[in-house]
Amino acid sequence: MTLAMFPGRFDPVTNGHRDIARRAAKLFDEVIVAIVDLRQNALFTTDERVAMFKEAVADIPNIDIRSYSGLTVAFAMQLGVNVVVRSMRAVTDFEAEFDMALMNKKMAPEIESLYMMASLEHLFISGTRIREVSSLGYDVSDLVPPHVWKALQAKYAQSK
Repeated sequence: MTLAMFPGRFDPVTNGHRDIARRAAKLFDEVIVAIVDLRQNALFTTDERVAMFKEAVADIPNIDIRSYSGLTVAFAMQLGVNVVVRSMRAVTDFEAEFDMALMNKKMAPEIESLYMMASLEHLFISGTRIREVSSLGYDVSDLVPPHVWKALQAKYAQSK
């Protein structure tokens, strides 16, 4: 059985994240979406991010959502993961991802890194941009799942 892990902040989950998870689920027996437990600088709590991602992929039976803290590769080894799935939107992502892949390979040579290119319609979407523009009142409802859009609206309504 090939077990893959798709790690990230997912603060919040976007349609781009959902697309990568769905595509990975077609390639692997099981995909664990691993949401890093951020202690600071997060809009949503870890529990909120886990719940939002679970709802975003509820129709895909071979995706499991879990949170973790510490090294991503250590969590992958603990779970017996064979492949770490990462996404890239543009050449600007390459340098950081390449560096991370080399360090992960040094720490866990048995785990492969697989990079999936973002789909064309999702190339410009990032959690950072979603947080930024939605905090300023821009409607991002076509860039995130509907329940995430509602959560963003509620979160920013609280901060006013």
